[in-house]
Amino acid sequence: MKVIAAFLLAKLGGNENPTSNDLKKILESVGAEIDESRIDLLFSLIKDHDVTELIAAGREKMAALSSGGPAVAMVGGGDGGAAAAAEPAAESKKKVEEVKEESSDGEGMMGLFD
Repeated sequence: MKVIAAFLLAKLGGNENPTSNDLKKILESVGAEIDESRIDLLFSLIKDHDVTELIAAGREKMAALSSGGPAVAMVGGGDGGAAAAAEPAAESKKKVEEVKEESSDGEGMMGLFD
């Protein structure tokens, strides 16, 4: 992943054709470990392709995947499952509000400025 990130950083920096040495310089600049085999693998996989086209194709594939959001509500079996799922969310909201109320009174900060 860091090799791909270094490649994209080089492209964003204006280098239209980054080399393995360019990627090594980027990785060295942040103290990352350099894996020559991964750099070689990246270049072998993208050698005849445009990176923007590869990203666009990947986005299309990701759009086809389900995020699983609606399926979770349906597993509960109707209204009872959705209501049960809403209750923990309401309880956590109450807890957050209670914490905010406790911290907004300012009493806990008195020791810092004495």
